[in-house]
Amino acid sequence: MKNIAVYCGASTGNEEIYTTGAKKLGQWIVKNNYGLTYGGGRYGLMGVVADSVLNNHGFVHGIITTELASRELSHNQLSKLDIVSDMSQRKQAMLNDSVANIALPGGPGTLEEISEAFSWTIIGDSTSPCVFYNINHYYDDLESFFNSMTDRGFMEERTRKTLLFSDSLTEIGQFINTYTPPTLRDYNTK
Repeated sequence: MKNIAVYCGASTGNEEIYTTGAKKLGQWIVKNNYGLTYGGGRYGLMGVVADSVLNNHGFVHGIITTELASRELSHNQLSKLDIVSDMSQRKQAMLNDSVANIALPGGPGTLEEISEAFSWTIIGDSTSPCVFYNINHYYDDLESFFNSMTDRGFMEERTRKTLLFSDSLTEIGQFINTYTPPTLRDYNTK
């Protein structure tokens, strides 16, 4: 089965729309014959998206660190749970186990994980698409910042086009299905 890695917070935020969006993403994952790979937690949007996939008879692969598992933060009803030594191993395992990466709203950890996944596509270490599921305009400011990176010459326009910000699961599905990784930058040209 092809899995989609979902990065999200261990909290639900302070608006119900984020929980609703996470549930819809879980339903969409199952409906489109994907499994879920995520951080293995049971709280926040992590638990919501995992429960949504499980409640729709889908496959959920959790990957959690030893330290987080020892604090009893693991979801205990997953299809599969792997416990790894640290966050670096968790991120690598999630990328290895997925065909696409989607960020739900979250905090610094969510941002760091999806940003690293995207940076790996830029340098050629990954070929998986990266998407910010922009529920309730949560990522609008970040999208503007990525556009500014391009406008100011820190990212090529063709590379910027390989990163999607969208609140539409239909658009996200089309992006994943038609995705072409960014062309590696040629540093020898002027």
